Amino acid sequence: MKLSIAIIVLVATLHVSASLSVGSKVFSLSPLAEKKKKMVCYYGSWAVYRPGAGKFDVEDLDPFICTHIIYGFAGLGYDNTIISLDPYNDLPENWGKGAMVRFTGLKSQNPELKAILAIGGWNEGSEKYSKMVSIPSERAKFTSSVVEFLLKYNFDGLDFDWEYPANRGGVQSDKENFIHMIEELKTAFAPHGLMLTAAVSAGKTTIDTGYDVPAMNRILDQIHLMAYDFHGAWEDFTGHNSPLYSNELDYGEFVTFNQDFAVNYWIENGADPSKLILGMGLYGRGFVLNNPADNGFYAGANQPITAGPYKRNIVYRYTREAGIWGYNEVCEKFAAEPGLWTVVVDPFYMSPYAYKGNQWIGYDDQQSLKTKAQYAASKGLGGAMVWSVETDDFHGTCHGNPFILVKTIFETLNGPIIYPSPPTDDPNHTTTGAGELTTGKYSTTTSPRPTTVTPPPNQTCQSEGYFPDPSDCGKYYLCVANGNEWIIYNYECGAGTVFDPSLNNCNFPYNVPGCENYPGKGN
Repeated sequence: MKLSIAIIVLVATLHVSASLSVGSKVFSLSPLAEKKKKMVCYYGSWAVYRPGAGKFDVEDLDPFICTHIIYGFAGLGYDNTIISLDPYNDLPENWGKGAMVRFTGLKSQNPELKAILAIGGWNEGSEKYSKMVSIPSERAKFTSSVVEFLLKYNFDGLDFDWEYPANRGGVQSDKENFIHMIEELKTAFAPHGLMLTAAVSAGKTTIDTGYDVPAMNRILDQIHLMAYDFHGAWEDFTGHNSPLYSNELDYGEFVTFNQDFAVNYWIENGADPSKLILGMGLYGRGFVLNNPADNGFYAGANQPITAGPYKRNIVYRYTREAGIWGYNEVCEKFAAEPGLWTVVVDPFYMSPYAYKGNQWIGYDDQQSLKTKAQYAASKGLGGAMVWSVETDDFHGTCHGNPFILVKTIFETLNGPIIYPSPPTDDPNHTTTGAGELTTGKYSTTTSPRPTTVTPPPNQTCQSEGYFPDPSDCGKYYLCVANGNEWIIYNYECGAGTVFDPSLNNCNFPYNVPGCENYPGKGN
């Protein structure tokens, strides 16, 4: 559906001037711009717990719109080994849902895709990483556990998302110890061909105190610059989540709160532009205005915007998070309230904000992300990164085109996305049915190449979701709509358990009506 939105462009002549002086930087491409750029897509695995149309599971990800996909997050255990933060969803053991192995399994559809595991994130904090990296024996233990974990679940590498060395309870020596840590990881990864990347801050103070940029540049394969969260509801005034350039209204340290400053500062401090991946937010941050008539930047706002319908807090998965809307929530809100939101495109930040009454939200849309992708190309950067793919308009509800934001960035950097041609029916070809998918040290009985059936709903797939095998309580399958066909994933419960439709997972037979006397495997 098309959105009916009132759009204001601040002072037409000013906008044209900015397009010539500021925008000229965007469209003047560097000699490196013709090389294929990375399109790095983070996936917040807790999105599986979101309600209704906001729910996003591994199978919802289009494996052709990204060059690298990153699973967030693993954590650091009390014994300084890498751990799953949600074993039931992440892991296949103990009748879990196995999201990690399903995630890396997307490479079977696109062999060029790289699947990376992120460790850390904001909610993991900094102190335990600070302590771990300070002790050589603990770094060695951590490194060994990471290599084993990545190989077991078929990941192509690790994204180290420590937020942040020497900050948030860390110590000054973190800056040096972080380098020791990633050097040791890189050495251990080399025999296995594993990648090592890091998500890093765009804040000047954090860069100065936490990062030895030349050393990081030497060691890391990619540097993912988190160039968003410059402003938010922790402040008592309005500010944009991710400005491209500084605004003439900015003052003090806020002059540095923009993507252009962050990119230039990383490069000036020793980052190779080709390793630097520019982060872009597929969400907005919003406020409740103190005075609805004062609705520009730096307007008084002491409260976060009302929570949207989908986005959940990473820790409290069933609690809606005020102050932040995914782009899917932004565009659906505008569509549901046509003509009521005023959208302003700032000629310096080069991104929109919108307000209705006392509600205010600053976000990115197709045009602003296209501009940022052009900026990344003009600077010779290695590509773009998004946080996070599950807050795009992934159903195509607003634009009729799923993942419109990621696709816009990718195609701005690299041209049209190439999808494989559908296989031709071969009457002489036969299949052997469900096989065994081997991923490093872990094996599961999911089908390595899902079979497809054509809608409309039939005896096998009535709708999307998990369904029991009608002839075997210990087996079940997942139906996923894919264009004009169904994709079917086959699963088998562990010994002594059966599929429980009420849980969409395996359970003991006595808990599942109709399967109480299931004999189990080998009987």
